[in-house]
Amino acid sequence: MLRFLLSGCLVFVSVLSLAQKQRFTHADTLRGSVTAERAWWDLAYYHLQVKPNTSDSTVMGSNTIGYRVLESSQVMQIDLQEPLRIIKVVQDGRELTYRRDGNAFFIHLEKKQNKGNNEFIEINYSGKPKLAKRPPWDGGLQWVRDAEGNSIIATSCQQLGASVWWPCKDHMYDEPDSMRISLTVPKSLQGISNGQLESVTEQADGSHTFNWVVRNPINNYGVNMNVANYTSWKEIYKGEKGNLPISYYAFKDDFEKAKEQFKQVPLMLKAFEYWFGPYPFYEDGYKLIQVPYLGMEHQSSVTYGNKFKNGYLGRDLSNTGWGLRWDFIIIHESGHEWFANNITYKDIADMWVHESFTNYSETLYTEYYFGKEAGSDYVIGTRELISNDIPIVGTYGVNQEGSRDMYYKGGNMLHTIRQIINDDEKWRQILRGLNQAFYHQTVDGSQIENYITEQGGKTLSKVFDQYLRDTRIPVFQYSIDNGGIQYRWTNVVKGFDMPLKVKIGNEEQWLYPTAKLKTLKTKGIKKLVVDRNFYVESKQL
Repeated sequence: MLRFLLSGCLVFVSVLSLAQKQRFTHADTLRGSVTAERAWWDLAYYHLQVKPNTSDSTVMGSNTIGYRVLESSQVMQIDLQEPLRIIKVVQDGRELTYRRDGNAFFIHLEKKQNKGNNEFIEINYSGKPKLAKRPPWDGGLQWVRDAEGNSIIATSCQQLGASVWWPCKDHMYDEPDSMRISLTVPKSLQGISNGQLESVTEQADGSHTFNWVVRNPINNYGVNMNVANYTSWKEIYKGEKGNLPISYYAFKDDFEKAKEQFKQVPLMLKAFEYWFGPYPFYEDGYKLIQVPYLGMEHQSSVTYGNKFKNGYLGRDLSNTGWGLRWDFIIIHESGHEWFANNITYKDIADMWVHESFTNYSETLYTEYYFGKEAGSDYVIGTRELISNDIPIVGTYGVNQEGSRDMYYKGGNMLHTIRQIINDDEKWRQILRGLNQAFYHQTVDGSQIENYITEQGGKTLSKVFDQYLRDTRIPVFQYSIDNGGIQYRWTNVVKGFDMPLKVKIGNEEQWLYPTAKLKTLKTKGIKKLVVDRNFYVESKQL
């Protein structure tokens, strides 16, 4: 244990040194900050039209952007990543000039932009988008073929940003209120995207266009394009808000396996509506779509590539057995419908709002069907995957996420906070309340922290600081002698005072340690055990 503590301190120091040495570029700021050329207008609507060319892996299309003028200005920032290029920009029939600065285009508007007005602008573009190297982590566009030689096209772009394949206001703080997506594909293929299918129109060249309508706000990376020779089927889920239309899409060779594995979707909806409240996009339906990569949480259009196995590609991430009772991608990526697509971070530095809660959704799903101890086993089992390398919260304004510990450490942080609140029904109402209070909103992480603190009725600011902004695991240090138990917190942020449930002898008891040594007078006690549900270390002196 002493070696571990020393090693943890060295890691913390090295992390600080790394952060101090890190330098961000002009491009990072253009991508990650609310620039003046973004701030003056409020995004209201997109109509994205895309025609992928399977012969040379290029795309061409347009995006019509509807917006509200918040403050008068004449320069608008639109993002489109190299090597894609803008061909033409038009407003009210007049072609506009623009200048390019890396992946940002600054468009000079001729029409006076009067505060309060609603306006439209059309961006035409083309080119060969970045090929996905390791989707969905290193994303872009994926062009592959099925067993019969038919083209498959898929997009994934969370870290990169949606501007890797279409022009948009590529910052998470602002979402359109609604959206249309029109995908023009060869006659032998289908173009599947977000929302509900409005129509399919035939084109003179023999292609056909799938027109999708999204009736809810949607984040940029949640927009997706899936093109393949799909087999599809539908069902209705009777949920908290009525009938929810569900559509499934699978490659033809995998139809039978998909039909069996995808039966987990209604089970997922039942569990998550219990914990989180109604599915947030009844108007847009729910789709599960097979793709050639692992999967992604595209809004109302969840993508799946887990090879029809339970667990994570057949592996139990918790090593407890519980992770093999359900399909990781169906459960995890669908959990993002509540935490990522309904409640969305404004800045990727707060990506924990997406990933910590969705990681914990795996635990809650396990608990719903297999019991509370099973859920605890699962989340505690994932602690082996925690690195404690850098803080979970990243750097704001430069499109930088924090540690991947936002998953497993974040889930264990939430599990720990649940123990502090010590009321399972109150905890459930907090989760449901988050999805109601921040319904279809973009948020700062601090808003989520404050809501849980206020609704939980507990002082949690230092708990969040410890787990989100520090890399050390709290150490509960104690000794037992004839005079009783002496105890305190070490390895913690200043002011850390998290209460802790322990078992002293045969009796459960709450202790309230701080960094200052405290004494609990007891007689004849030889053993103290810290409740395993708290993500802490304990050390007896």
